[in-house]
Amino acid sequence: MFPNRKNMRRATLLLTASLAFVSACSGERADSTAPNAGGGTVRLQGAGATFPNPLYQKWLSEYGKINQQAKIDYQSKGSGFGIQQIQSQTVDFGASDAPMSDDDLKKAVGGELLHVPTVLGAVVITYNLQGIMQPLRFSPDVLADIFLGKIRKWDDARLKADNPGVNLPGADITVVHRSDGSGTTAIFTEYLGKVSPEWKQKPGVGKSIDWPVGIGGQGNEAVSGQVRNTPNTIGYVELAYAVQTKLPVALLKNKAGNFVAPTLEAVTAAAAESLAATPDDLRVSITDAAGASAYPISAYTYILVYKDQKDATKGKALVDFLWWGIHEGQQITKDPQYPYAPLPPQIVEKAATKINSLTSGGKPLRG
Repeated sequence: MFPNRKNMRRATLLLTASLAFVSACSGERADSTAPNAGGGTVRLQGAGATFPNPLYQKWLSEYGKINQQAKIDYQSKGSGFGIQQIQSQTVDFGASDAPMSDDDLKKAVGGELLHVPTVLGAVVITYNLQGIMQPLRFSPDVLADIFLGKIRKWDDARLKADNPGVNLPGADITVVHRSDGSGTTAIFTEYLGKVSPEWKQKPGVGKSIDWPVGIGGQGNEAVSGQVRNTPNTIGYVELAYAVQTKLPVALLKNKAGNFVAPTLEAVTAAAAESLAATPDDLRVSITDAAGASAYPISAYTYILVYKDQKDATKGKALVDFLWWGIHEGQQITKDPQYPYAPLPPQIVEKAATKINSLTSGGKPLRG
């Protein structure tokens, strides 16, 4: 019912080894534990995506052990909230799974905003069906029509065709979706828009949409809770929430025609398809990737920061934390409790370049 843990660990070990090699060769490793120039405590506030929150909370715990002068708080309230807060400069950093649009970037009051990718993750389809032991399988058109409200029964003929031999009940399907502005929703609806022309036309793609059917919950936590506590439901959450709440996850038919589980290997395969085409600003979509083993609803998640920091001391603390996150912080993905895929080495290099470009008053914050 869950991604193969052995495969997950193998994939992360290989990627982490490559990551360590790239970092060692770069000659740019910073001392993340260095005290700030003033010698006092530096407090940073971040807010945004719930998608990476389990990992970010672990990061803050581990980073706090090696740099006790940096006190960093992160509020998990959705990507839409994080974008709004960083646009208005009410937080030191925002977080979003969906890259900001050009229009969103123009609304930033503090100058140029940068996207720093932190890890890769999967949006998974989870459900609550009593007596179903094996993972369910969904074709793209079937999944879209469930969330459009066109497939209303669990024993619909098209669902049965995807799941031969499974004794699906005749119960009504209850869809659970996000009610807040959500990067997870943006990723999921972007995928649906790619595989379903009807979805793309209406209800469309975005962090917040008018859902045709279903009940809403705020955050990945609420959606996973509603699915866990309500029979015959189906919803979408980031993989970590399904793993931590012991919910089943479905196999999805990818662009190559293969039913694929959301293993870290499959998420990494999705990222590999887009490496050559990743733009310098790192805003990239990897949903519905073409690879034979690619999981189709995969995505990067980002921390959003102003290129020129108003406060040099806070800016230096933020730079040190981000540098630690894209290097040492990637090691935490080896823990099965945090099923995120580490950044590919090529993306680590690009993210490091972004971090190196951060300034305060025009003066570099690293070096």
